[in-house]
Amino acid sequence: PQARPQDVSIIGRHPSVAMVLALARQVAPSKATVLISGESGTGKEMFARFIHAHSGRENGPFVAVNCAALPENLLESELFGHEKGSFTGAISRKLGKFELASGGTLLLDEISEMALALQAKLLRALQEGEIDRVGGVETVKVDVRVLATTNRNLEQSVEKGEFRQDLFYRLNVIPLRLPPLAQRGEDVLLLADFFIRRHAKEYGLGVLQFSDEARDWLMAHDWPGNVRELQNLMERAVLLAGAGPIRLVHFLMDGQEWSPDVPEDPDAEPGADSGEQPLPRMSAMAPDSDGRIPTIQEMEMHLIIKSLDKTAGNRTKASELLGISVRTLRNKLGEYRKIGLDIP
Repeated sequence: PQARPQDVSIIGRHPSVAMVLALARQVAPSKATVLISGESGTGKEMFARFIHAHSGRENGPFVAVNCAALPENLLESELFGHEKGSFTGAISRKLGKFELASGGTLLLDEISEMALALQAKLLRALQEGEIDRVGGVETVKVDVRVLATTNRNLEQSVEKGEFRQDLFYRLNVIPLRLPPLAQRGEDVLLLADFFIRRHAKEYGLGVLQFSDEARDWLMAHDWPGNVRELQNLMERAVLLAGAGPIRLVHFLMDGQEWSPDVPEDPDAEPGADSGEQPLPRMSAMAPDSDGRIPTIQEMEMHLIIKSLDKTAGNRTKASELLGISVRTLRNKLGEYRKIGLDIP
């Protein structure tokens, strides 16, 4: 299903975001090319989807291509398609993303990584509205609205000769510069609450609240990974906090070891000094029916399996969510197989 306006919402009230959002909404109905720039993780693709959803083309396709993910020859075929027999392995005609996005929107993600030779072919497609498939002899007309994103300073890339100046001007008709999360003030808390509600719903949990210390840390953190870092951190916190409240320990920052929440002095009688019942401290896994607290190893296994379920078995995404390397995750899974767990 294609994105509809009501399906794509940008969370944020900070003036820097409101200004970019107003410009995006204003230019969305045009066919002007938009260059969305900003640090990695600031939500560039989300803004691209917002533009598409408000463009009048929302019933057409939204097609995204990562220009950094493929070598030059494969990216050319991916964008413009190829004819049967145009190169080894081309066993049939393949339509490129320009044709597949016809009538809709094509997002060129990380446009700064595109090779210079391919930039020339892209420029022609933008100016003429037509493409040539690899190995083809016929020109193909396409009706595509092109958006591009970059986390680099393209003006500097032009000065260094790494990016064509004429293509830069053609892409930069409408520039949208997204602010880093650290400059968005209390938007951090708005986004954190949004992600917590979403992930709690996904995991079948009730309403979760932040402790004061957790909120203070969220506001003080410099967020080098921007909104993407915040989203991953909030999902991790939901998994660790269980029934909540979410405390600082549930963020599990680098170098911090996780241990289940248990009373600091398990031998002390509840309320021995104050006469009051201490507040319960929740763990990510409930105690067994006999009251046994799960071990750290069991907690770790629980989180790893949950993360794999969440990411449909994608080890790279699961390792990012857990804040560990893919190699560490593989080693852990190997250990679980040895004890008889059925892990693919």
